[in-house]
Amino acid sequence: MDQNNPFKILNEDGATKEIKPADVTGELKERIESAINSDQLVLFMKGNEHFPQCGFSANTVAILKHIGAKFSTFDILQDMDIRQGLKEYSNWPTFPQLYFKGKLVGGNDIITEMYESGDLKDLVNS
Repeated sequence: MDQNNPFKILNEDGATKEIKPADVTGELKERIESAINSDQLVLFMKGNEHFPQCGFSANTVAILKHIGAKFSTFDILQDMDIRQGLKEYSNWPTFPQLYFKGKLVGGNDIITEMYESGDLKDLVNS
């Protein structure tokens, strides 16, 4: 494996070959896009805003509530197809994932950084 880029593997001849996520197509893609676009601000998380099922999801919910953001949640633990498909669709391997106006903002680390800099509040108020 190429240590500089873990998403590449070595062919038998030693050349690197990039591995890209599978394209999400058909009904699953439609379901994912429908969920992403169901509200202006959508958080895909473990649990829901009233009962987060992991610390990262709880932290992201707390941040969104603190800045007064109106958001919807999607519990990925209730739909394994969306859970796996969204990782491929967004090319983002972890949850939570926050989407604003249909675009991926990021996960807990990025949301926390944006919150601390004030950029998150500016974004959701734009």
